[in-house]
Amino acid sequence: QHYYITNNLRMTLEIKLKRPSKVYRPGEVVKGSLLIETRSDISHTGLFLNLEGIVNMQLSSKSVGIFEAFYNSVKPIQLISINLEVQKAGKFPTGVTTIPFEFPLKSKSNKPLYDSYHGVFISVQYTLHAELRRGILNKPILKNLEFIMEGDRVAKNTDQPPIPFTITPQSLENIREIKSVPDFKISGTLERAVCDIEQPLQGTIMVEHSAKPIKSVELQLVRVETCGCAEGYAKDATEIQNIQIAEGDVMKGLAIPVHMVFPRLFTCVTTATNNFKIEFEVNIVIVLQDDHLITENFPIKLYRPSK
Repeated sequence: QHYYITNNLRMTLEIKLKRPSKVYRPGEVVKGSLLIETRSDISHTGLFLNLEGIVNMQLSSKSVGIFEAFYNSVKPIQLISINLEVQKAGKFPTGVTTIPFEFPLKSKSNKPLYDSYHGVFISVQYTLHAELRRGILNKPILKNLEFIMEGDRVAKNTDQPPIPFTITPQSLENIREIKSVPDFKISGTLERAVCDIEQPLQGTIMVEHSAKPIKSVELQLVRVETCGCAEGYAKDATEIQNIQIAEGDVMKGLAIPVHMVFPRLFTCVTTATNNFKIEFEVNIVIVLQDDHLITENFPIKLYRPSK
């Protein structure tokens, strides 16, 4: 995959990383090249490259205006910023010019370099910005390329028993009239609540009995994003993905396997700071034929183990 900007001045600018996966860790060095291709000799006033890591936060519409303090707490947090003059003013000859570069991944004032993450109200992004300046009368040529950061690893958590669960009308919360809920019993296990982000979440679900036929059995992954500070905070839960693991009125007493991969960028290790938190939950959802929903919620913690 190539990253080009084309323009009517017969010039293209490309950022190419040596590592095809574009995945890096704190303390490593980002190496690559800038490729400038021109059809004729072209003068310029400098070629610059900037590496930037930023946490961006925004409030949901329901939270805006509740706490004035939010407007300070949701300002972007800069994790890393390095500027480099790659080439002084001069001229690029006809053809392709390759200029190597490298950046050490060391944060500003010892701030941790969090995982790359694309959420709804919080995002953590690491980007290379290239700028080829061409004088006052010409617009600069710009190119951006995002790469992926995988934060610090921790010791593998192996001492975890499976989490058994049983869902019945009596165990449900937020029920006004328990008599209106059909009789059912659903049991199963989740492999663990503290999950290796690089391994799938596994377990089983079993429908022991149900007074009404079942339409679907689903597994929902939810992000819980919190933006705020000591004066107040905004907490929002949104769906990342929903996987149907059984369709129709499933056989009673059959253990249905659960298998869900945590998607890159849309998940990250569970993160808690003074200004924001990124947490995750799993919902087991049973949809009855009459579209009644039976939901059981499991908070989970994601981590990245050392190898």
